[in-house]
Amino acid sequence: MKNKTLKEKLKENQKILALWAADCAEHVLKYFEKRFPEDKRPRNTIKSARLWARGKIKCGEARKAALAAHAAARKCPHFSTAQFAARAAGHAAATAHVAGHAIHAANYTSKTSNAKGISGEREWQYHHLPKSLRPLIKKMAAWKYSITILKKDKIV
Repeated sequence: MKNKTLKEKLKENQKILALWAADCAEHVLKYFEKRFPEDKRPRNTIKSARLWARGKIKCGEARKAALAAHAAARKCPHFSTAQFAARAAGHAAATAHVAGHAIHAANYTSKTSNAKGISGEREWQYHHLPKSLRPLIKKMAAWKYSITILKKDKIV
């Protein structure tokens, strides 16, 4: 029996990862909505990630929503919590296209929390991830890299 590659393992868990990424993005969405209360693109994008994971919309619709959240991020001040929160939403929905986007949603969520001076985001993310996927996420280079960047958070 052949050992599965990281990419294959991500693909077979893609819908679970999309739901986790949506939870991560929603955790910091308030920082975008406080700054831009009329702009619903990131919120709708998170909803699209969940709809895709439940088989209610196609990948193309989720990707379109992801692009809308990234467009919302571009109108934000650079390196702001609002921008990071919108990017997190975009990557959550982009997980429908490529499972690896889930970790980028988590990374932007951590950036949001760190910019606000809030620690513990990585720990929150890790504990909201199904236990069966924790070893998989820890193997991803983007998770490992972000640990060195995001030193405020306690990493399990």
